[in-house]
Amino acid sequence: MAHLLGAEALHLEYPTRVVFDSVTLGVESGDMIGIVGRNGDGKSSLLGMLAGTIEPDSGRVTYRGGLRLGMLGQSDDLDDEATVGFSVVGDAADHEWAADPRARDIISGLIADLDWDAQISSLSGGQRRRVALAALLIGDWDMIILDEPTNHLDVDGIAWLAKHVRGRWPKNAGALLLVTHDRWFLDEVCTKTWEVHDRIVEPFEGGYAAYVLQRVERDRIAAATEAKRQNLMRKELAWLRRGAPARTSKPKFRIEAANQLIADVPEVRNPIELKKMATARLGKDVVDLLDVSKHFGETTILDDVTWRIGPGERTGILGPNGAGKSTLLGLISGEIDPDAGRVKRGKTVQIGVLDQQFKDLARIADSRVREVLAESKTSFTIEGKDFTPAQLLERLGFAKEHLSARVKELSGGQKRRLQLLLLLMAEPNVIILDEPTNDVDSDMLAAMEDLLDSWPGTLIVVSHDRYLLERVTDQQYAILDHGLRHVPGGVEEYLRLRAEEERRGAAGSNKASGSSNGAATGAGGDGSGGAASASEGVTSAPKLSGAEARAAKKEVSAIERRMDKLNNQIAQKHEEMAAHDQTDFEGLAELTAAIRESRDELDELEMRWLEASEALEA
Repeated sequence: MAHLLGAEALHLEYPTRVVFDSVTLGVESGDMIGIVGRNGDGKSSLLGMLAGTIEPDSGRVTYRGGLRLGMLGQSDDLDDEATVGFSVVGDAADHEWAADPRARDIISGLIADLDWDAQISSLSGGQRRRVALAALLIGDWDMIILDEPTNHLDVDGIAWLAKHVRGRWPKNAGALLLVTHDRWFLDEVCTKTWEVHDRIVEPFEGGYAAYVLQRVERDRIAAATEAKRQNLMRKELAWLRRGAPARTSKPKFRIEAANQLIADVPEVRNPIELKKMATARLGKDVVDLLDVSKHFGETTILDDVTWRIGPGERTGILGPNGAGKSTLLGLISGEIDPDAGRVKRGKTVQIGVLDQQFKDLARIADSRVREVLAESKTSFTIEGKDFTPAQLLERLGFAKEHLSARVKELSGGQKRRLQLLLLLMAEPNVIILDEPTNDVDSDMLAAMEDLLDSWPGTLIVVSHDRYLLERVTDQQYAILDHGLRHVPGGVEEYLRLRAEEERRGAAGSNKASGSSNGAATGAGGDGSGGAASASEGVTSAPKLSGAEARAAKKEVSAIERRMDKLNNQIAQKHEEMAAHDQTDFEGLAELTAAIRESRDELDELEMRWLEASEALEA
């Protein structure tokens, strides 16, 4: 593998603190590196130094000669007066970019819903972000640096981006540096993980799951080493007390119990016990949506939706951006009235909402955090233990010095923590979380999930973070074609349904035209920009003969057997990884690579299975 980038003895400090102190690291071709750490520890600063946009106070960064490096920062540099099409492909002729399969795939995957001739100034923040990402990915780079690329992407977009990044370069070519709080994306894409903490960068082999295993093992070894040191100190203290007891006090030596490995960790939660507690608090009636429809002008958002929400249910809501997820939450909470049908709420229902805009913090913006906590309850019980508000904030990763800060001075992540605490302190029996992962780092997400695990009530979550959805919810529903559909297979089943929906769409539909209004219009209206998606879809498959149908059935059965075998292999590899020596980085990397190969084959088989099944149904 060729050396692409090297950093030597990097030192960076701001007036109030030192961010990095003598950091040395390197990037080789083929590296797919995810960067994790708490908010404020310097992840974006590290990317800036490596990309050359931030000058370190000392040390240096060197690049391989002729290295082509592209970066997506947290803010874009798009020209407000330029069009979407010009921002993505520049002044390239329509036939040039339309003939490039990768360019068509990027445009279809990220900005198919945008008007190709719209000015950048007319776009929302999320749309600008997608245009900037598309413009970067269309370029030809040896190394790409992405700072929070999954922001403003829905589940479909995140899955597309993961597939694109994995297949962008040949094996052992290209390199990726990535900062994201989306743990599923980290696990899906990365083969290495860098943890930024305490002014250093600590490397780990593997994606997010392998990193967590290694960190637990590291903490366990550190705890065992400290226990040995404390035992030696006890012996020394005993010897001193024999000679001069008057000079010694009676200190209590204490060390936290060693972290248990994953095999010893109990179930995340007891759903039966939690449901029993939720029923006691809520009764049998929670919220019922009965034949509910909602329109905004001429646009239908939800049509004839019926959903009876029970006590203790933990539900995740899936759907593309604009499908109506937030509208559905507004109907449940009572902030939005339906145009047809009715919403029935139980008499004992108390709904708490964690929104995206921090509306509940606006009235206390000038108050100090300490004053806000003084107005709330004095104690809160979790898992049978009493916590003060300050202790809960500390459990959520809030530093004590922030108690004196005004609410409006807090960062986005700190506001999210305070918002969650105030929500829990109000003790609702139904909690609605609308994109709770915004501005939150991975450690904070783990703390949030830990609190929600033991919370007895009904939980409804809208999030593009599939790791969080699968972690805190027990079932998922998807908004598809203006209706609400249960998806027992979770996010994977939802993505299959979306892919099937797109393949079945007619070539002239808004979705399949990929660039009909946008990209293909820029191609002279001949549809070449969307030709790939149209040709890939099954639009008018001829009816199979008897022999062909039998052959197709055999193929479907063979694919299903192979898929079952691959799923078992992946599960077995995960078990091997959990039992593997966490200091054997090469072994962990081999296991991670094997899992990724099996997943890639599984993806291909799923596509073949869908095509064969559709041919049988035709």
